[in-house]
Amino acid sequence: MTLELNPLPVLEAALARGGQMSELFLERSSALMLVMDDHKIEKVIGGVDQGAGLRLIFDLKTAYAYGNQVDEVGLLPLARNLALLAGGAAVAPARPQAQTPGLLPRVQKPPRDAATGRKVELVRAAEAAARALDPRIRQVRVMYLDRSQQVRIINSLGQEAAEERTQVLLAVHCVAEDQGLVQTGYESAGGLAGLEVLEEQDPAQIARQAARRALLMLEADPAPGGAMPVVLHAEAGGTMIHEAVGHGLEGDLVFEKMSVYAGQVGQTVASPLVTVIDDGAIPGRRGSGGFDDEGTPCRKNVVIEAGMLKGYLHDRLSGWKLEAQPTGNGRRESYRHRPVPRMTNTLIAPGTDDPESIIRSTPQGLLVKKMGGGQVNTINGDFVFEVSEGYLIRDGKVGPPVRGATLTGNGPQVLKDIDRVGSDLGWGLGTCGKEGQGAPIADAQPTLRIPRLVVGGLHQG
Repeated sequence: MTLELNPLPVLEAALARGGQMSELFLERSSALMLVMDDHKIEKVIGGVDQGAGLRLIFDLKTAYAYGNQVDEVGLLPLARNLALLAGGAAVAPARPQAQTPGLLPRVQKPPRDAATGRKVELVRAAEAAARALDPRIRQVRVMYLDRSQQVRIINSLGQEAAEERTQVLLAVHCVAEDQGLVQTGYESAGGLAGLEVLEEQDPAQIARQAARRALLMLEADPAPGGAMPVVLHAEAGGTMIHEAVGHGLEGDLVFEKMSVYAGQVGQTVASPLVTVIDDGAIPGRRGSGGFDDEGTPCRKNVVIEAGMLKGYLHDRLSGWKLEAQPTGNGRRESYRHRPVPRMTNTLIAPGTDDPESIIRSTPQGLLVKKMGGGQVNTINGDFVFEVSEGYLIRDGKVGPPVRGATLTGNGPQVLKDIDRVGSDLGWGLGTCGKEGQGAPIADAQPTLRIPRLVVGGLHQG
């Protein structure tokens, strides 16, 4: 299959009754997923997919159609059907001009060049390493995924972009049990890269870290509850900034007044120590690329600078609605989905404090080394997060581990309350879901302190 196609007849047919823009998203992807559970390879799923998504924007509304055919014969009927939804005069598309990418991805060892057996070996090695750590490890689940995606994006505004993206991901989930107490641990690695990423981050070490976390929680005491200082270690990753703050900065939610940050550009929304960045052009990170899924070059966007809200994250449509430029955040899972504003790699920028001094200057509280899942209400910013690995802070020192802790608070208030920001930076990665589609993302933060946050704990007895 080739992504070669003269796009102008299709783009023109979609605009036969007017509109702000028509757009073609052509894709060819290949993927392999391996899942090992209970000593056995449970899943081997691989294949090739291809198709095209056709979008028409008229009256600031979206009409979208997709199919597996990527030639004029298949696409012209889709374009004509979309055109029926508009009601204006025909618009002629501009001749496409190639855009310059914000990043040129470098893949040293493409997964397609490696045999499936080699990838199975990586999974088996990870599973064996986790089980060898301690007999209390009762279950290990290892998931390996690689995906290569070729895309070509052309719109009627005269913009064209094309690139190939390669992603590799390894995730390990461990279950530990002792005398009826069951605890879990999770660790993952990967990014916009080839198999070299699993040479830089050893699968066996990733698995041991997941197992170690599950075992540690077996030994931990139930977490106390109440309001207390909380230190988020850089190793916790950026779950807090992604969930509690980032989604509220996405342009579609802002336009729909479903964000606590709507109408606050130019206002102070965080501590002056806090700068928040979304950057889709960081080499190797899971949320990176040369272009977003509308063909806008990925770039660094400073959304909060020294506490002041500077702007939002936009795709083309939300930019038009809010009279702003697209920021390289129009993302989609595949040709079957329309693009929506999404984060890429989101982080709180490092500060100047020595990370260890932040702990030393905290007489008592909770140290969070790893965040778990959570929920956030983007309308008011309220959140609840699980803590996967936490420790008490006593007399400025890291104390015993605790299990079952949750963090409850309000994202905008937490940003304002932060009083210490470390000079370090730790990354996490994942897949973010929105509107029924997933997108690869990464997030990061330095060690930082929140002077008062409600911690939910377990009760014994």
